[in-house]
Amino acid sequence: MRMLPVERQRAILHYLNERGSIRVKELSRMFSVTEETVRRDLHILEMEGKLRRSHGGAVRIDDDTPAETSYLIRESEHVPEKMAIARAAIGYVEQGDSIILDASSTALHVANALPNMPLTVLTNSLKVALELASKDKIEVISTGGILRASSLSYVGPMAEEAIGRFHVNKAFLSCKGVHVEHGFTESNALQALVKRKMVEIADMLILLADHSKMQARDFTKVGDVDEIDLLITDEKTSEDDVRAFEQAGVRVVRGGSEQSSA
Repeated sequence: MRMLPVERQRAILHYLNERGSIRVKELSRMFSVTEETVRRDLHILEMEGKLRRSHGGAVRIDDDTPAETSYLIRESEHVPEKMAIARAAIGYVEQGDSIILDASSTALHVANALPNMPLTVLTNSLKVALELASKDKIEVISTGGILRASSLSYVGPMAEEAIGRFHVNKAFLSCKGVHVEHGFTESNALQALVKRKMVEIADMLILLADHSKMQARDFTKVGDVDEIDLLITDEKTSEDDVRAFEQAGVRVVRGGSEQSSA
């Protein structure tokens, strides 16, 4: 028996409360209705203030959504390790490249370390854009979107749509956790959707993760381990963790050194 619209919308909210984010295609299959019907349901629920639509789906906006850690806190954590990761990362940037930097504190260190050379940088981070403003040879493109005060980053459908218009050689992204079995994850669904789009437009994904994020899993999945072309971490990452990612086929650079595995 086919669900009434109100019943289907109630079920969508229940599913969203459990998952944090949902996709139109997934809901279409789940309820055996067209994607257009799902979009109408999401529009109604958004107008009622019960969710926020994103490109291709929707995210939860109630008080149960995990909050992002303030950038003031993130910038003070593991600073030497993040600086070492940033120094290693810029070794993979070449003149004329187009790259994308996310709104992580590690990406901010990359922006700081980048030499002033011909380069195009796409970012959803207000702080990264300001950091690069004084480097006149670097063209900076900001996504725009909904500005999150906690991270000074742009998220939401406008940011995702803007990212989707571009193609970049390399994406330099961080995460809240990277796990051999569960992939790389974020604490906030809106950030995860933006980072997912960044992965999709890049030829090469370079994941920046200090030792505290290794074999950790957070709230919302961004992507799988086999999508990572290079994982840059720090010297405090254990040999066991490095070996686990190597065995999963991920090339690892540790501590800013040139040690790597194919």
